Formats: sequence, C-alpha cells, structure tokens
Amino acid sequence: MLDDDKLIIESATFRKLLVHLRSNPDVQNIDMMNLANFCRNCISKWYVAEAEKIGKKISYEEARELIYGMPYAEYKQKYQKEATKEQLEKFNERKSDR
Repeated sequence: MLDDDKLIIESATFRKLLVHLRSNPDVQNIDMMNLANFCRNCISKWYVAEAEKIGKKISYEEARELIYGMPYAEYKQKYQKEATKEQLEKFNERKSDR
C-alpha cells in the first residue's frame, strides 16, 4: 500500500473514532481506562505529542477540544458522571499492577 493511501485511510479511521466517541458520551473515560487502558484524555495527550514531533504547538486544552468536540469543561458538565466506588477501585487496582 502506498504511504499516501495509508495516511488517508488512517486519518479517516481516526475521524470515525472521534465521531464514535462523541456519539457515545455515556461511555465514561474511567470505563475506557479500566477496559482498554486509554481514554479521550490519553488521545488528547497523544495528539499534542505527535504535533510536537512535527514542530507544531498545540496546547493540551486545544487538543481536548478537538477530541471531545467541545471545550472540556462543557463536556464534563454535560456528560461526565461521578465515578462509582467500584470504578475507582478497578482503576486503582489496574494502576498498581503496572
């Protein structure tokens, strides 16, 4: 596969992932962390890191707005639920296993 084609496919796939995450705000970040060891905030951090590699400066807040599709504070107010005791226990257990 040509590099240009691969880049186009990967870019489209990433955009579909963002649409999927934005369409499913009921999937909480802590659940993503507990199941897959990454979340929307991780994707935002990766975005910042990859931008830096090509000499582009983007803040973490700007990246989060790109990933969440709105300012993080707005997303948090609209969609983020308080983590349950069980979610926090699982999260902390996973963290200590690393």
